[in-house]
Amino acid sequence: MNWSCRLIRRHAGVVLAFALAASPPALAGDPPASGASGVCEVESVGITVSDIEQSVRFFTEVLDFETVTRVEVADESTERLTGVFGARCLTARLRLGEERVDLTQFLAPEGRPIPADSRSNDRWFQHIAIAVSDIDKAYRRLRTHNVRHASSGPQTLPAWNPNAAGISAFYFKDPDGHVLEIINFPGGKGDPRWQSQPDRLFLGIDHTAIVVEDTDRSLRFYRDTLGMTVAGGSENYGSEQEHLNNVFGARLRITTLRAAAGPGVELLEYLSPTDGRDYPADARMNDLVHWHTHLITPALDSLAQRFRETRTTWVTPGVVDASGFPIGLANGVHVRDPDGHFVLVGERITPAEHAAASGPPGTRDTR
Repeated sequence: MNWSCRLIRRHAGVVLAFALAASPPALAGDPPASGASGVCEVESVGITVSDIEQSVRFFTEVLDFETVTRVEVADESTERLTGVFGARCLTARLRLGEERVDLTQFLAPEGRPIPADSRSNDRWFQHIAIAVSDIDKAYRRLRTHNVRHASSGPQTLPAWNPNAAGISAFYFKDPDGHVLEIINFPGGKGDPRWQSQPDRLFLGIDHTAIVVEDTDRSLRFYRDTLGMTVAGGSENYGSEQEHLNNVFGARLRITTLRAAAGPGVELLEYLSPTDGRDYPADARMNDLVHWHTHLITPALDSLAQRFRETRTTWVTPGVVDASGFPIGLANGVHVRDPDGHFVLVGERITPAEHAAASGPPGTRDTR
């Protein structure tokens, strides 16, 4: 049973990333984000972790996320949805403000760690950007908890970029080495929500960003196939960008896409340097390099047909039952974008059905 997509459109003209300067309007001819067969919401972002207890503590104690659900799953539908045979998973859904993150630990089979020499221009790079009310206080909180740096330190966009001057950001790492970002928008920039909660430090997830090799190729997937809308773009460079990404000579083409609801999705194409490595073709969901962007559609069968017509790489064997995995889907497909990033698309079930499918915290094992 499909639960209609929420048609709540957030502010589409926000400056979504530290690097997003002047944002032109959506390109003429872009399909509407809530098209009949496209996606209507960026529902959450998923991250594979090595130790669910450690990761939940990090997100809740350091970043102020709240735990929504925790479940252990092990059945055939889990294998089919994850693409990992013999999967037994611990999952935790966390919330910060209106946005959600899904953490998954594979008890079996265990996957590979993140490459120790990963850089921000490698094409397996993905992060979430967490909006904060005060970048200095947030950075001090991170230092108090001895987080590892990915940036050299917080960076502020300079005054010569008038549309984004004053936006500050910092990259850091979680216990497994996944890169996260804190971002602060000064008055008049960004989603107005980020200006209305001065009593909170960590506010919500502004966007998720992925490194791509060819923006135009990626747009054919995210805009033309999935039906997301281009909200803005820029070319960014200079000392601040280099030190944010910790990549010498970084010059990026940045394109922001949106659905009708949920955080933005940013495409980061490194115009220089061009030595970023490809996403491993044999990566699986139990590898710690794995992230996925979870999207909602009102017409999964139609979108699945588009995937077939465009020869999209599938992780699932087709449209599969997803109701047992605690992420609120009736059916879903797991695919990879042109650069190998994982994308999970599904039809939403009703809240009552979701509660019945998830049940109380515990174990669901039908094998």
